[in-house]
Amino acid sequence: MLELVARIAELEGAYRTFVVPGGQAAIALIYLALCKSGSHALVPASAYGPNRELAEKLLQRLGIEVEPYDPLIGEGIGALIRHNTALMWTESPGSITMEVQDVPSIVRVAHARGVPVALDNTYAAGVLFDAFAHGVDISMQALTKYAGGHSDLLLGTVSVKNDAFYEPVGTAWDLLGMAVSPDDASLALRGLQTLRVRLERLERSTLQVANWLAGQSAIQNVLHPALPSSPGHVFWKRDFTGSASVLSIVFKDVFTPTDVDDFVDRLALFKAGYSWGGGTSLAMTYPYLANGGKGFSGRIVRLNIGLEEPDDLIADLHQSLRIVGDQIKK
Repeated sequence: MLELVARIAELEGAYRTFVVPGGQAAIALIYLALCKSGSHALVPASAYGPNRELAEKLLQRLGIEVEPYDPLIGEGIGALIRHNTALMWTESPGSITMEVQDVPSIVRVAHARGVPVALDNTYAAGVLFDAFAHGVDISMQALTKYAGGHSDLLLGTVSVKNDAFYEPVGTAWDLLGMAVSPDDASLALRGLQTLRVRLERLERSTLQVANWLAGQSAIQNVLHPALPSSPGHVFWKRDFTGSASVLSIVFKDVFTPTDVDDFVDRLALFKAGYSWGGGTSLAMTYPYLANGGKGFSGRIVRLNIGLEEPDDLIADLHQSLRIVGDQIKK
C-alpha cells in the first residue's frame, strides 16, 4: 500500500496521497474533510453525475449547500463566492460535455477569497494536467479508470498540496475507515506500469475517431478537448500536455432519442457502459444536458475509445450510423 501511495504522490507532484475505495469515495472524503453544517460549496454544472447526487441526497441533509456553476465562468466565479464558501470544486474536462475549465483563473479568484480548490483529475490521470503546478490544493482521481486500465478495479486517491490540507483530509480518511485491500493496490500498481504507453495509444486512436466523426453529416458536434469546436479548447491547449480516450457526440435534432438508442444498440465493438479508461470501447447515451445555461439540443452519446484498432472502431460507427440514417430517410 505504501508503494502505491508513494507512486501516486510522485505522479501528481503531491505532498501526500490517500488511497480510498473508489472515485466517489474520494469525492465524499474531500467534501466531508473541508465542509461542515452551514458551509457552501461550488461545483461545475458539468461535473460527474454522482458528485451532484451526493450533494443532493446526502450533503444537503447534513446542512451543506452545494451550488452548481457554469464550468466556463472563469474569473466570473468570484460573484458566486460567499462568506461561508468552504470549497471550490473543479472538473476539467467535464465528464460528459467535456468543457475544459480555466482552472488557473478560478484558483486565483478563489484563493484571493480564502477558498480552497479541489480538482477531479481523473481524465488527466495525474499525467496530462499538473494540478498542483496550476494552483489546485487537492487533486483526486478514480484509479478505476486509467491507472487501473483493465476494468477490474475500484479504487481512488486524494492528493494534497501541503500539511494544511493533509491534517483535515487525513483525519476524515481515518475516521471514515477508508481502507482498501492489498490486492486492489497491487492491481493499481500493475496498471501504472503501462499507464503512459496506454495513454499515448489511446490519444492517437481517439483523435482518429473524433476527427472522423466530426466529418459525419449526422453529427452536430464532437466534444473532445483537442478539437477547436469543443468548449474550453483554448484552455486545454494552454494547460494540458495531451488528451485522453473520452469524447461525446451530439446528434442533430432530426435524430430522436429512440434513433440514438438504436445507434448504440447496433454497435458491435462498442459495449454499453458508463465507465472508461479500459481496453474495451464503450458507448452510453445521455439525455439533454445543460452546458452553463446553454443547452445542447441534440441527444448525446459518450464514447470511451479502447485499445481496438481505430479503423475497426470507425467501421463499426459507420455501419451503425448508416443503418439508423437510412431508417430516418424512410
